[in-house]
Amino acid sequence: MLAKVWSAAISGVDGLPVQVEVDLALGLPGFSTVGLAEGAVRESKDRVKAAIKNSGYEFPARKITVNLAPADVKKEGSGYDLPIALGILAASGLIDASALDRVGMVGELSLDGLVRPVPGVLSMVQAAAVSGGIDRFFVPSENGAEAAVVRGVDIIALERLDQAVECLAGRKELQATVIDIDALFRKRGSYPIDFSEVKGQEHVKRALEVAAAGGHNILLSGVPGTGKTMMARRLPTILPDLSLEEALETTRIYSTSGLLPADTPLLVTRPFRAPHHTISDAGLIGGGQIPKPGEVSLAHNGVLFLDELPEFRKNVLEVMRQPLEDGHVTIARAATSLRFPARFMMVGAMNPCPCGFHGDPHKECICSQVQIQRYRNRLSGPLLDRIDLHVEVPPVRVEELSKMQEGERSAEIRKRVNAARGVQSRRFAKNKQIHCNAQMGSSLIKNCCPIDEQSTRLLHQAVDSLGLSARAYHRILKIARTVADLEGVEQITSTHVSEAIQYRRVRYEGG
Repeated sequence: MLAKVWSAAISGVDGLPVQVEVDLALGLPGFSTVGLAEGAVRESKDRVKAAIKNSGYEFPARKITVNLAPADVKKEGSGYDLPIALGILAASGLIDASALDRVGMVGELSLDGLVRPVPGVLSMVQAAAVSGGIDRFFVPSENGAEAAVVRGVDIIALERLDQAVECLAGRKELQATVIDIDALFRKRGSYPIDFSEVKGQEHVKRALEVAAAGGHNILLSGVPGTGKTMMARRLPTILPDLSLEEALETTRIYSTSGLLPADTPLLVTRPFRAPHHTISDAGLIGGGQIPKPGEVSLAHNGVLFLDELPEFRKNVLEVMRQPLEDGHVTIARAATSLRFPARFMMVGAMNPCPCGFHGDPHKECICSQVQIQRYRNRLSGPLLDRIDLHVEVPPVRVEELSKMQEGERSAEIRKRVNAARGVQSRRFAKNKQIHCNAQMGSSLIKNCCPIDEQSTRLLHQAVDSLGLSARAYHRILKIARTVADLEGVEQITSTHVSEAIQYRRVRYEGG
């Protein structure tokens, strides 16, 4: 007797439909699994056998063969327990095999028949919805809300194996899980921190507003205690609102990584990741024996904050050059090549020297010139060139700290950022790969960033005097475009170009 059940696999962060074929044949009792099944999948036979028996059903004393098709795709994890168990029960006649048509399922089974959650359910259900051949999808109850954000498929959340059997046999009706996505998005503007708490540093807050409006990378440099980390952590509060498409992209990554909070079916605020400087290159970029997304992918559509930037190992920083340019990471292995999305804003913070007080008007620097140069040499020229805005953060005057008046609130800044992003969305409406000014290529810069003769002369003088590269030249144009968008004007003027040049004036000797 043969039964077929639909499930799904994960490749990177994408879901792939998988058909679980179960055959019961005469012969000595046995259980074999084929179709590039790794350890956890092969071990499912013991969990499935115990779960079926402890749920009150008879486990067939037959030769059982399970094939996971397509056979050339590697199958990992414990999510095939539920489809294998129901396939066995259908092949043994307890469930009508036709009841499994247009039904997908995934879930790990405990020995007593409980259905346990698995990572990557959102990607799996999305793959089922795109395939068009599945109307219902059975998932663990803990994954129900996460899966229900996908439209076009009824999500049936299960707590036990026998619930699925009773439902498929027509003896019990289970209601589909429903999520109010609009209600989730209404909560996205709530943050525990706010830019109004930052005293002074108006020019730095302006630079962060420009960075948020255009999706530009930014580096903050200054002595300790000037508020670099404080302002960087408040950057997500002024970033433009996530669209549903962006929210699904980000949630898929967290779901696949097993990092999606149980009470958060959909991430509606932009992620903020701040890895420690001891992180490895695999932890930052992604990888491992079973490749998983790294911090740059977990920051997709959000912010990657690297505090004490020169303290990161140089080889770790250098691997970021490709995702900063391309917006994705490719992990190559002998058997496969996986691609993880990594379109993020990089925010770096650094001190001017190892002791931190070089240039401080009140504290003396104890570092030698050689130590300062060696410290700054940890940041390569190509990496610095990929950072759009370079901003010095001076010490805050005591008069500013003692002011009782609050600064401008994040909500007000976010309104201007959203308006600027709206202009960019309309500008790039025909190009689905471009979402903001920072992602423009050479051809788009030529079309979208025309400047007059006065601005051209000003820019050429800046390039000559500062020794800027061709990449820096184009980044200044993109920043000027963002400044003009914030102002709500189409034509870039010398004022916009002048402000953009100010964000490239910081020099790093020896860098």
